[in-house]
Amino acid sequence: MRTTLKNILEINKNDFKSVFSNPIVVITLIGIIVLPSLYAVLNIQACWDPYGNTGDLDFAIANIDNGSTIDGVDVNVGNEVVDELKNNDDFNWKFVSEEELRTGVEDGTYYAGIVIPKNFSENIGSIMTNNPHSAELEYVHNEKTNPVASKLSDSGAKAVYNKINAKVVQIINLAALDKLSELQSGLSQGAGQLSSGAVKIQSGASQVSSGSSKVSSGVDNVKSGASKVKSGASEVSSGSSKISSGASQVSKGSQDVSSSADKISQGAGQVESGAAQLDSIDTSQIPSAEVQTVVQGSKSLANSSSSLARSSSSLAQGSSKLANSSVGLAQGADALAKGSSKVANGSTQLADGSVELANGALSLAAGSQLLADNSAYALYAAASSLSLASSSLSDVTGVDDDKIGDYIYSPVKLNENELNPISNYGSEVSPFYIVLSIWVGALISCVMLKPGYASNTKYTPTELYFGKLALFLVVSILQATVTITGCFLLGIDVDNPLMFIVSTYIISIVFMVIIYSIIASLGDVGKAITIIFLVLQISGTGGIYPIQLMHPFFQTLYPYLPMTYGIMMLRESLLGMIWSNYLPAMASLIVYGVVFLLIAVAVKIRFDKRTHYFEERLNDSGLF
Repeated sequence: MRTTLKNILEINKNDFKSVFSNPIVVITLIGIIVLPSLYAVLNIQACWDPYGNTGDLDFAIANIDNGSTIDGVDVNVGNEVVDELKNNDDFNWKFVSEEELRTGVEDGTYYAGIVIPKNFSENIGSIMTNNPHSAELEYVHNEKTNPVASKLSDSGAKAVYNKINAKVVQIINLAALDKLSELQSGLSQGAGQLSSGAVKIQSGASQVSSGSSKVSSGVDNVKSGASKVKSGASEVSSGSSKISSGASQVSKGSQDVSSSADKISQGAGQVESGAAQLDSIDTSQIPSAEVQTVVQGSKSLANSSSSLARSSSSLAQGSSKLANSSVGLAQGADALAKGSSKVANGSTQLADGSVELANGALSLAAGSQLLADNSAYALYAAASSLSLASSSLSDVTGVDDDKIGDYIYSPVKLNENELNPISNYGSEVSPFYIVLSIWVGALISCVMLKPGYASNTKYTPTELYFGKLALFLVVSILQATVTITGCFLLGIDVDNPLMFIVSTYIISIVFMVIIYSIIASLGDVGKAITIIFLVLQISGTGGIYPIQLMHPFFQTLYPYLPMTYGIMMLRESLLGMIWSNYLPAMASLIVYGVVFLLIAVAVKIRFDKRTHYFEERLNDSGLF
């Protein structure tokens, strides 16, 4: 053990003696020490505030808007946008013709441009018509010019787009506010009219109430009259029965009279015939005067009987006609009696209906009064609501137009609450570039300085490994010192200076151990491995872009890469210390260094001669 330690110290002494005995070596080492810090400082400075310098990017605007009339007001939204952009220094706005814009973007004179078309204001004003449609802007950009500039110009286009949208919303909402003023006036008038209508309805309700009392009195009269109608209907029905009975008797008597009239007419005919025969006797031929007298008297009697018979026949015929007429009269009386009975029944129903109608009229009167009262209440309530709405709208419509215009232009303001605020973009990316420069510095050191092999020497692989490691660790500490100094001179944000210094030294030492161990164990193959390691860590450690945006392959590698934990340590110490994040990252990085050291010693002991042989064969080729 004592011999091993002695040999290690001897190797250290020889290495440092070689350094200071040759000025060229000193200069080379100075370059190795300073170069990584320059890599970090220059990259951080280049990224210091890229978004704050967009004012130097040429962004073209071609306004050919002809303007329009919106709600009786002449408006040219394109001119308003141009006026606002002239006071905006986010980009170097160039106001050119459409042809100049297209040519300039094509040849790279402008990074991008926006064309405001002729009908832009007209399309915006279409919101006031029955055919509203969107207004369009043309964004012209040339992505081949520069990848970052194209993204920045995209932001510029969105800024113009947002300004125009906000302006349009302001115009439309101010017009809507004018309509609200008209609505407020209409509501106020409507409230007064409803209140007046309610008064009239209440007056009508009083009249309905008075009429309701009269209807109630009339209902009593209708009920009394209905009782009398029912009583008269009963008497009519009784008389109708008697008339029907008398009509039957008249009809029977009529038949008897007709039969007797026929017999009288027949007897009268016989009397007349006998009288005619008697009258035909010539009395002059009768010898006896007495007989002549008798005959003459008989003829006179016969003539009188004939006259009587004729009168009796006429009487009989008249009686027969009278009897027949009596039958018709009896039948008519019977029909009249039956009709009177129906009239009586109808009168009874009419009386009942009149009572129901009277009751309905009474209910209608009561319902009308209730309806009138409710209608008046509803109108008063509606008038009150309209009046309240009118008052509420007056609070809005009475606001100053300039104030409401500013509100509509930007109704929501974002109050930013920054945790661990950072003054510039360079400080944000500094953890990544510092850690990357430390890895590059360790890689350059191990490539430029030979770790050495135990073959053909008195030293064991372990002695040679630890003996050479000291020089590399000193170089790593000096590299870290220069880098720390450069960062402080540059003025990056440092939340915890002490932990920043400690972290940088730890990261530099661990990275040197890892790279030294790989190259010392595997030679040129180890150099290739450390370069591959570098490439993977540039994208797989989340130094610039969130690891969640990377390919799943890099997301899988993320927790296994040493630079991941170095970036975490510097991010915490530089931008805001959270110990629960810092300590696990530091422990993980130290574990990485110890594991690589142990693996390197094991590999060095077992494969040192083979690695040395491999290196000699590469040197013999003259290519390496």
